[in-house]
Amino acid sequence: MDIPALQKKLDEAKYICSGDVAATLLVALRLGRPLLIEGPAGVGKTEIAKVMASALDRELVRLQCYEGLDESKALYEWNYQKQLLSIQVQMDRRDADELTRSLFSDEYLLERPLLRAIRSEKPVVLLIDEIDKSDEEFEAFLLELLSEMQVTIPETGAVKASSIPFVVLTSNRTRPLGEALRRRCAYLYLQYPDIDKEMSIIKAKRPNVNEHLAVQVAQAIHDLRQSETILKKPSIAETLDWVSALEALGISDLTKETARQTMGFVLKSSEDLEAAGDVLYGESCGCGHDHDHGHEHCGACGHHQA
Repeated sequence: MDIPALQKKLDEAKYICSGDVAATLLVALRLGRPLLIEGPAGVGKTEIAKVMASALDRELVRLQCYEGLDESKALYEWNYQKQLLSIQVQMDRRDADELTRSLFSDEYLLERPLLRAIRSEKPVVLLIDEIDKSDEEFEAFLLELLSEMQVTIPETGAVKASSIPFVVLTSNRTRPLGEALRRRCAYLYLQYPDIDKEMSIIKAKRPNVNEHLAVQVAQAIHDLRQSETILKKPSIAETLDWVSALEALGISDLTKETARQTMGFVLKSSEDLEAAGDVLYGESCGCGHDHDHGHEHCGACGHHQA
């Protein structure tokens, strides 16, 4: 597979990306190198793992990170109830040492996402999502997996990968990640798309959308993201939700009224909804000239009115 072939597969999965992104994905895949993807929430980091699984015809194994996540939830856990039952049944029938050894076999092992990905006979795509939400101790725990493609179970020893998974880690940069983890990964930084790319995404995901409406939505989303008063910037998913909401109402032209009616699909806090009034429906562009509709340019000053 070369870069154009991979990009074609991504296009077929309706994921719009540049040649540089496709090149990084392909090289990381060929080298068996974990890939760390950083960027604001909602730019399509998680989606990359999903579309790569689709493009490569692999299973997606996902580990969602959170504060307090440990190896019992991420790697493995012993089925203690089954072990206790086995002890009760076999304690008078088997040698104590033999019974103890048997309790730490595959029969009693509960696979969690990391171990499942490592032991899979067929290569998978392993998504370690929002690694920045986990603790530094868990980040350190991952280093063996990322560098050696193996994990260690204290009771049984090291487990080498049966097949090399394509590992994708995502981060919203809520905390700095350690240099040791960064050194083990290839790196991508994704930003919010520009207006043209946003329109391409809208058309790919909502192929029947009205062209005029797609332009208006892409511009409005761009304005909201550019505004310092909007605290939670709209994600690409929220762009698509907005288009769907407008289409559900049969709207083909984004006006102040239709924007107000559907803004709850774009912004998810009262503070941002209130601030959007100044960004999208403000009566003045700050140049002293009044405007009645969103997304107009002031004929007197050339200033863009959102």
